[in-house]
Amino acid sequence: MVEANSISKSFTLTAIGMAVNEGLLSLDDTVISFFPEEVTPSIASNMASLKVRHLLTMSTGHAIDTTPVIASNENGAKAFLEIPIVHEPGTAFLYNTGATYMLSAILNKVTGKNLLEILQPRLFEPLGMSGITSLSCPRGIHVGGFGMSIKTEDIAKLGLLYLQKGMRNGERILREEWVKEATAFHVANGIDPDSDWAQGYGFQFWRCRHDAYRADGAFEQFCIVLPEKEAVIAITGGAMEMQSILDCVWEHLLPGMSDTPLYEGPEDEEMLERKLNSLSYPVQVIKTASSDDHKWHDKSYEIGPNDAGITQITFHLSNNEFSLTFQDNTETQTLRIGNGHWLDSQNYIAREHMKVKASGTWRKKNVLEITLRFVETAYCDIWRVSFR
Repeated sequence: MVEANSISKSFTLTAIGMAVNEGLLSLDDTVISFFPEEVTPSIASNMASLKVRHLLTMSTGHAIDTTPVIASNENGAKAFLEIPIVHEPGTAFLYNTGATYMLSAILNKVTGKNLLEILQPRLFEPLGMSGITSLSCPRGIHVGGFGMSIKTEDIAKLGLLYLQKGMRNGERILREEWVKEATAFHVANGIDPDSDWAQGYGFQFWRCRHDAYRADGAFEQFCIVLPEKEAVIAITGGAMEMQSILDCVWEHLLPGMSDTPLYEGPEDEEMLERKLNSLSYPVQVIKTASSDDHKWHDKSYEIGPNDAGITQITFHLSNNEFSLTFQDNTETQTLRIGNGHWLDSQNYIAREHMKVKASGTWRKKNVLEITLRFVETAYCDIWRVSFR
């Protein structure tokens, strides 16, 4: 599983398409029509012309991304409705994750269910997706624009559904007209011909160069659909400069897409399988033990005030395995750390329960370096502990 970040938007879009097909809403419904209990005279004036289609195309007319305002209010929908609109909806693009939250809130209104409950029988089960989770706001509405954790192969399945115009194994999941409209150019977002962020925006999909389109999320989460090549590329990772990843796709993968087979026989497939199975993050081993015979083994240290709330740390050190036990205000946790290899743990870190692979090595006789890879995220931490 990986945090899909803003790829979540395209799943929310898919749920909207299903609701439209079921007659639960239309793209020309006004946003305030779904929240009559929140509408005041000022909201009615401010939001009179904002429609569902403007949420989909990130052309709400706001001057700011509304997400921080929504996140700081218990009633996110009302907070969104109160933010001033400064442009005529539909006339200007602004990437606005709060707009996707409102799509999720509208789905909740018209179905009485949250986003994943809507998608489970309509999308996840037909496509064989499982284990997907999502973040919710205080009112139980899934945030919609981010927060979904999903397998890379399931990201590819979403792209394949759109590539196949809404069909899956002979079953229609989405209307072909919806797929065509959702992935088309709807609003301009720049003029740079060399940037994949300036090729226009559809319904919660970005247009790309090479007549492709994509869902993408922060730190290199991509679902790229290339209709002309009948191809889908799913990428998950942890990069900061995402354009460079797309440049690699166009430079290295696109030229290799042809009608000829990728391999000639079973031996080529076996070679590819061996290569894939061998891929791993290397463990950098500088020293395998401290030169002081682990004199810090089983010693506990009190910790001064800190944002993480940790009050005490104890180190358990051996030639084969390290571990770190830390106490915060609520519980005691142990992080297992391989000495020159990876060990698995599940810990509550940075206010989240995370699966962690950790490895440690002695950089100096009194400096322990610990590498933590949070396997369901794009993130990696390096902790250095200097003993005195």
